[in-house]
Amino acid sequence: MSDMLRRLFASREFAPERFGPARWIDGGAAYTTVEPSADLRGGSDIVRYETATGARTVYVTARQLVPAGGAAPLDIDDYTWSADGAQLLVFTNSRRVWRQNTRGDYWVLDRRSGALRRLGGRDAPPSSLMYAKFAPAGDRVGYVRQGDLYVERLADGRVTRLTDDADSLHVSGMTDWVYEEEFDLRDGFRWSPDGTRIAYWHFDMTGVRTFLLINNTDSLYPFVIPIQYPKAGTANSAVTVGVVSADGGATTWLQVPDDPRENYLPRMEWAGPREIALQRMNRRQNLDRVMLADAATGAVRTVLAERDSAWLDVVDDLRWLGGGKEFTWVSERDGWRHVYRVGRDGKAARLVTPGAFDVTDLAAVDEPGGWLYFIASPDNATQRYLYRTRLDGRATPERLSPADRPGTHGYEISPDARWAFHTYSTFDTPSMTDLVRLPSHASVRTLAANEALRAAVTPLTGRKTEFFKVALADGATLDGWMIRPRVFDSTKTYPLLMYVYGEPAGQTVLDQWFGSPGVWFRTLADQGYVVASVDNRGTPAPKGRAWRKVVYGAIAVLSSGEQADAVRALTRSRRYLDSTRVAIWGWSGGGSSTLQALFRYPEVYQVGMSVAPVPDERLYDTIYQERYMGLPQENAAGYQESSAITHAEGLRGRLLVVHGSGDDNVHYQGTQRLLNRLIALGKPVDFMEYPNRSHCICEEQGTRLHLYSLLTRYLLEHLPAGPRP
Repeated sequence: MSDMLRRLFASREFAPERFGPARWIDGGAAYTTVEPSADLRGGSDIVRYETATGARTVYVTARQLVPAGGAAPLDIDDYTWSADGAQLLVFTNSRRVWRQNTRGDYWVLDRRSGALRRLGGRDAPPSSLMYAKFAPAGDRVGYVRQGDLYVERLADGRVTRLTDDADSLHVSGMTDWVYEEEFDLRDGFRWSPDGTRIAYWHFDMTGVRTFLLINNTDSLYPFVIPIQYPKAGTANSAVTVGVVSADGGATTWLQVPDDPRENYLPRMEWAGPREIALQRMNRRQNLDRVMLADAATGAVRTVLAERDSAWLDVVDDLRWLGGGKEFTWVSERDGWRHVYRVGRDGKAARLVTPGAFDVTDLAAVDEPGGWLYFIASPDNATQRYLYRTRLDGRATPERLSPADRPGTHGYEISPDARWAFHTYSTFDTPSMTDLVRLPSHASVRTLAANEALRAAVTPLTGRKTEFFKVALADGATLDGWMIRPRVFDSTKTYPLLMYVYGEPAGQTVLDQWFGSPGVWFRTLADQGYVVASVDNRGTPAPKGRAWRKVVYGAIAVLSSGEQADAVRALTRSRRYLDSTRVAIWGWSGGGSSTLQALFRYPEVYQVGMSVAPVPDERLYDTIYQERYMGLPQENAAGYQESSAITHAEGLRGRLLVVHGSGDDNVHYQGTQRLLNRLIALGKPVDFMEYPNRSHCICEEQGTRLHLYSLLTRYLLEHLPAGPRP
């Protein structure tokens, strides 16, 4: 088993082959991608392919990306083309900022002259620029440096500073911690369509309490890492949007109504050359207003107000139609997640995707052809497929993904909607990527076959994963998957390991490749376990609004009950499952769900492994926790009842808690409080701290191997594997 764990978590044997990063160019007639250089060891070329024919041209050689006086080419973390394709912007030497590498160096290559130049000016420290992007004309680049906005002219390198008030509590063109984590908003500025102005977010974090991460290991004396982190019920940043000339000057602030600390601005884009579209959400996140702002005066008007009795998700699929006369909008107003066309004045909204199903993603809009492409799975919530329908909503949606390939299909569609990079996988089959022609879905060429990975996992996937349904007493039906040992005797009983998430931010029961953790599940099964997972109500499955939002205000109560009911139903209906040998494990929200399971239902579970949990919901951030629970000042009893720590006296089985002490997301503080509570109750608990590791517990050599070895060993010791008569 230890050898298999090393293969999984300390080698590249099970690493997937990846395609890209790829960029559509010439409207979809061609694309570029990054490939190893044929003539410069360790370097990468950017290669151009004709989409229809596959004709290949090396567009930028690795040698062109060697800086003057340097010996090695730039390592391409990411890249962008100017609109005319004459300039290449390369992101390199990147550094991680919270979850992602968003800070680094940017270089511009002029393909006509071959000149390669680093941006930022002479006084810019290494790896100090963020979110650089070309102006529409390609003559300038805007970027953020140490919390302020800059524009650099490519012709002569002149740098213009647009904002000058950045400090530890004020930033422009970027976001604070909680917006980045919960609204997935990092890049905080937008070029106007004519390139004359920039609209940007400004964050005033004064009043947001500081959370201190303590680093005990990297110096002789400990030091602290401060984060402005708003916990549920506490003050948020004051967030505003301003417009400034790209040549510098005074900022015009948009006159967005209501308290900027008690409302959110999660999305902002230009809506033509003179107006800016905003989404303004109230703090409870049950009202989302689309506003249009005059970029010259800052005057703002509301054109659409979306409401829900529970919560609303931010809409990422606002796209303009009819030369700016209409926009697409996603709403659950009829009980399903659908796409609508809304007039610019907000007075008329037309349903484009009618039917009793959810749209999970808007994939593309082909306005010249009159088509809307979207992802959905009306008949199986564990899978995803591409559909298209007429933009006027007068046609039955047409499925384009092949009927003979059940599983999960993902697409990056070309601007002309004639082609797509298509990625397909199942729970038992690693992903593969090919180029397909639309709407026929004919495969043109394979882009990433993943043959080596498929060969590595084939010996482990001899028994196909079973997808099943569990019917609950109130009529709800839960989806699940189950992995049994390859050598299996149905006349004997096996221990059951449940994998759980259980919260609104994630779905575990998906018919898609799970990577190394999924292979780990199979190795556990071959030790003599049955491994399974179930999605309770409240997870984001495409089963309608009521399914997802029934948990509002009591996020863990219904979900933990349904998880326990699912285990009872499985052990009753399948004689090979031993009801006296049941374990559960999960990470983050799944770590919280694991605690809920052991504390609330000790008669069901004998062992639990909780990684990076939130034991007390009052300790998590404003945006996530208040979205699903309301404000703690208004739902104090709900927060108390929904927090696992409240029910810690119920623990009877074996519990392992794992946490990284450097977790900026789910603070180690919560686990420490839980340990204190269990100590006070006299409850035995096993515990592992990973020093300075973040929420992924992935930093430093050997960490992932150590973690999964720990989980495996704990399970084998406290819930012995293998069948019993």
